[in-house]
Amino acid sequence: MMTRVLVTGADGQLGQTIKALYKGHKAMDFVFVSRAELDITDPKQLNAFFNQQRFDYCINCAAYTNVEQAERTPDIAFKVNAEGVKNLAQNCAAHAVILIHISTDYVFDGRKNQPYTIHDTPNPINAYGRSKLLGEQYIQQYLTTYYIVRTSWLYSKIYGQNFYRFILDSAKQGRPLTITTDQVGCPTDTEHLATFLMAHIIETKPPFGLYHFSHSKPMTWFDFAQRILEEQQLTDQVELHPVNTYKTLARRPKYSVLAAT
Repeated sequence: MMTRVLVTGADGQLGQTIKALYKGHKAMDFVFVSRAELDITDPKQLNAFFNQQRFDYCINCAAYTNVEQAERTPDIAFKVNAEGVKNLAQNCAAHAVILIHISTDYVFDGRKNQPYTIHDTPNPINAYGRSKLLGEQYIQQYLTTYYIVRTSWLYSKIYGQNFYRFILDSAKQGRPLTITTDQVGCPTDTEHLATFLMAHIIETKPPFGLYHFSHSKPMTWFDFAQRILEEQQLTDQVELHPVNTYKTLARRPKYSVLAAT
């Protein structure tokens, strides 16, 4: 019997990447559902869906990721990132489905000056981080068969709205950019994360629990912007200015490098 993998939030950048890489996999049957097709915040819809189909794994890519807007409307962030995840965890528990959940470096406060390990105590400093941490806690409450994978500064070169594509669009339009140097993290390409989920989680079947995954060396957002422009040979098409502080509504961790598990 083929391994069946449900991917929620399939219209997001990670979900679309997984679909591009693994749809039609010879040994696994992937089922991709967007929010319009399966809303994890709707318990009745979720229960009916799990009652009708069998899955071995569920990769949860469904998330509310607008960090700034989460400060204005935290109830929406908590509805998706916490209550929605609780609904999903309960259904996975009831149907013996292994949950693979994507979490974030923003569960940490950024006061550390060396990479965060899975043993470090989370202390989120914004609504988005708090909502994601509560989602983790719900999974740990309702499930024993789970993988929580924290990642950082996620981007796709092809899908979604993210920093990588914002820099490219700005360069192509010749817009000058002011980018902060006061945050350090590890940008992670969705292709690398998707490969990790497949090769190191589903295929390898490591012990259940919490994992950290990020790709690339630690850098600032300004460093990352420079790297993007160099990679695309666009350095001559945009003015890039560093700034030590950049005012935002949501507080962000100054240092959120994750130690690989």
